[in-house]
Amino acid sequence: MRRLTSAILPVTAAIAFFLALAPHTASLAQGLTEGLGQGKEPLEINADEGIEWRRDKKQYVASGNARAAQGELEVRGDQLIAHYREGAEGGTEIYRVDAVGNVQIISPGETAYGDNGVYDIDQQVMVLTGKDLRMISGADTITARDSLEYWEAKQLAVARGNAVAIREDKRVHGNILTAHFVKNAQEKLEIERIDAFGDVRVATKTEYATGDKGIYYVKKELANLIGNVKITQGENQMNGDQAEFNLATGVSKLTSAGGKPVTGLILPSSKKKKP
Repeated sequence: MRRLTSAILPVTAAIAFFLALAPHTASLAQGLTEGLGQGKEPLEINADEGIEWRRDKKQYVASGNARAAQGELEVRGDQLIAHYREGAEGGTEIYRVDAVGNVQIISPGETAYGDNGVYDIDQQVMVLTGKDLRMISGADTITARDSLEYWEAKQLAVARGNAVAIREDKRVHGNILTAHFVKNAQEKLEIERIDAFGDVRVATKTEYATGDKGIYYVKKELANLIGNVKITQGENQMNGDQAEFNLATGVSKLTSAGGKPVTGLILPSSKKKKP
């Protein structure tokens, strides 16, 4: 008799899937910034088309509006693929989970969106890719073109490629943005600081600043810009090596480095001529 290596097992495979995932990929259901650690609550897996056990490939595959949830935290996708290996003590050990199609990572404080996602359990990193990459955390939204990453141990999110952090009418842009999370008084993680690298742009409704690098302190709404700094307000422009740009008050302070002077171009207002 030929050995069965791939089969749709809506009940028994589901049980095996739960048992295999519970000790390890519970971290997926812990949300993007709540700490992707091992959970004690049962891990629930739902899939409209069933769950497949691919024994030769050492995979469990949940297909059709697949959802993995633990408490209030969940991962959604058209398909979830869990890769497993033999553990040190002979048990099953999940080391990677792929989410394919319409991926959402949902927790009470954050939601991340992408077309595809990979969670590397050994490295404790989740990487989302696709066309509409977004991470929403409270009042902050971060978008990217190439990838969104979350590094659990470092409590750090990285947006790559035309990355933008948005809060109300304030924007921070860079080729790469790194968002640093800290716990607030309610023990929830929130963004404390955003570092921007390459083609940095900081903007409000009335001011616009550019530089090579930038550090944005979210609560203070304060941006420090470094290298080839330009601040524009209407038709007026100031240039310097470094700047402190307060997005809340609109007050900017430029400084020089290496003996280079700070320069400014201030245009007088002119009245329109009557016809």
